[in-house]
Amino acid sequence: MAEESRAGRRADAEQNRARILAVARDALARAAGDVTLKSIAGEAGVGQGTLYRHFATREALVLEVYRQDVAELVAAVDELSDGEDPWRALRSWFDRLAEFGRVKHGMAGALDAATRNELSAEHYRPVTDAIERLLAACREAGVVRADVDAADVLLLVGFLWRVDWSDDPDGRARRLLGITLDGLRAAR
Repeated sequence: MAEESRAGRRADAEQNRARILAVARDALARAAGDVTLKSIAGEAGVGQGTLYRHFATREALVLEVYRQDVAELVAAVDELSDGEDPWRALRSWFDRLAEFGRVKHGMAGALDAATRNELSAEHYRPVTDAIERLLAACREAGVVRADVDAADVLLLVGFLWRVDWSDDPDGRARRLLGITLDGLRAAR
């Protein structure tokens, strides 16, 4: 009985953690600078003690949201590549990257330079590997330039982290992604 009770508490703790992360992701995307741990706990329906047991600091919470978002971005390659036209898969992944850029831009103020550098080093390889898988499928289909690699693409889409999302939340980024994709397209 005690074992069953502990398992129930663990499941409860995991549900609380997942809810905290979901609320934090949404709140950071809306207004990162104005987000407090107290407001996240309240919106997630947990006490501040519960939130602090999972995330000792605001930075720890923001880091975990970032890590989860990068993992989802990388995992999306498999989903998008499964039976889809390679060019369409690349375009769809760029759309997800744009959303990630918008959210990451909102989080930038919540992370200091050292933390951003640590995260960048931790996630650079998985992201470039994901991009390379998409590019390889596009090369095989003959729809992307043969001389482009994942590092080039990541540099090209770096504007996503500098776009002023308050001006035009999607239009400018999507237009610039379209221009970038046009530049990647193989000559006909």
